[in-house]
Amino acid sequence: MVAVLIGLVPLLPLLVALGIGIDRFLWGDRGEAGEGVMARSAQAAAGGSLLLLLFLDLVALGEGAFPGQVMLFPWLESGSFRLAVSFTLDRLSLPMATLVAVVGFLTVRFSVNYMHREGGFARFFAVLSLFLGAMFLLVLAGNPGLMFVGWELAGVASYLLIGYAVERTTAVRNATVALVTNRFGDAGFLIGLLLAQRWALPLEWSELVAGAGELDNLHVGVMTGGFLVAALAKSAQLPFAAWIPRALEGPTPSSAVFYGSLMVHAGVYFLLRLEPLLLTTPILMVFLSLVGLLTIVHGAMVGLVQTDVKSAFIFSIQAQVGLMFLACGVGWFELAFWHMLAHAAWRAYPFLSAPSYMHLVQGRARPVPAWLAPSLALYALAVRRSWLDALGEMLILRPAHALARDLQTFDEWGIDRVVGHTQGGGSPSSLGEWESLSLSGHAPDSPEVAWGRGMLGRALQRLAVGCNWFEERLLLRSGREGFDRFLLRLGHYLELTDRLLAMPRYLLLLVIMTFVFLL
Repeated sequence: MVAVLIGLVPLLPLLVALGIGIDRFLWGDRGEAGEGVMARSAQAAAGGSLLLLLFLDLVALGEGAFPGQVMLFPWLESGSFRLAVSFTLDRLSLPMATLVAVVGFLTVRFSVNYMHREGGFARFFAVLSLFLGAMFLLVLAGNPGLMFVGWELAGVASYLLIGYAVERTTAVRNATVALVTNRFGDAGFLIGLLLAQRWALPLEWSELVAGAGELDNLHVGVMTGGFLVAALAKSAQLPFAAWIPRALEGPTPSSAVFYGSLMVHAGVYFLLRLEPLLLTTPILMVFLSLVGLLTIVHGAMVGLVQTDVKSAFIFSIQAQVGLMFLACGVGWFELAFWHMLAHAAWRAYPFLSAPSYMHLVQGRARPVPAWLAPSLALYALAVRRSWLDALGEMLILRPAHALARDLQTFDEWGIDRVVGHTQGGGSPSSLGEWESLSLSGHAPDSPEVAWGRGMLGRALQRLAVGCNWFEERLLLRSGREGFDRFLLRLGHYLELTDRLLAMPRYLLLLVIMTFVFLL
């Protein structure tokens, strides 16, 4: 019975998100007429998940023990590798999941009136339901594989709601910045998963901790370090702190549930889940303490000079989450747990009331503290947000943009030519296009080709066309001119490949891949 109930908790909002998407696909945007059904569906799903979790809380209280590991069914099996759809109901996950359900239900209810008559009403509630289902998966997952599914779905939902106003360039750009930055954390998560699988560790949380105890500290530290990078990125800690202020471009309810209350604490929750592994690697504990301390200073300083309500809130939240990282770094995991629950429960309210507060203060900004104003260096540091935006642009966005540009070039000059896509010139750009022109008789040098019948005949006809093209273009045209041109072009592409591999980003990628394969 417990297995069925806990499986329904993430399934209800995910089904609502899917249903709204199907409704939008089949019948389009029905405007205000469709708002009632979508809002009631989202509220019913969030409320249903909340009631299920409250019932499981009562069961745990009545029995005096948490249900523990709940196995639903196998997911992936290959040799010794096994990954199941399982959930963990313990003193860490059950309270956090209940808090997610409470905050999620209140946010959905608040959003019904707040988003009324908005153009993307259906899209908003579909993505909000997707996010709630993702958070339930993230918190309740019995293994890091299933947790990664929730982790990624939450990131996708975050991207979609930051860029909710698709007509605004700033919103789309900020959504892309948040997405690209969090991909670095996702890469760390994947490295941790791959190393756990490489060292034949079982992936259920309890078994993973027990199996890691048989490895040496170096192996445990490398695997846990990958998970730690994911936690830092998701909770916007240094050096990934610059993306979260940009995320405020989304509607106020999404800011409240994502960055004010729930998703910003996902990294802290991950650290609490990794507590046994962290305790065996003192160097990572020291690193955690240092990162948490620097993030506290950054968030507190920058928050003092903000002139809008949501930015002041978000930097205050960042400093508080940094305090939780610091607590984990010094071994106070119990304190970090209660701090996380209390902070997540409280922070949703200031964000949801931010529009009313803005009307109350009527645009008046608080003055800069007296101790900060005389120091130009500290004031510049705070106003420029520790120059993290410029640093992120240089270290994250530019390499990502350069990689995308390289992939586009490869697509245009490699893939398009292979599949026969027209490049917009007067002459054929690929064998496929040349063949089409030749068979239609429009090419000036189209060869005489006999028409084949049947599958074998058509195959032989295509082979003849290809051989004729090779002979005409590479061997017979002006002696060896065609073949020489082919060799020169091949040399040009090889030289281009060599230059690309010499660039720092590709050298770093090769080093990382070599390191992973060797481990």
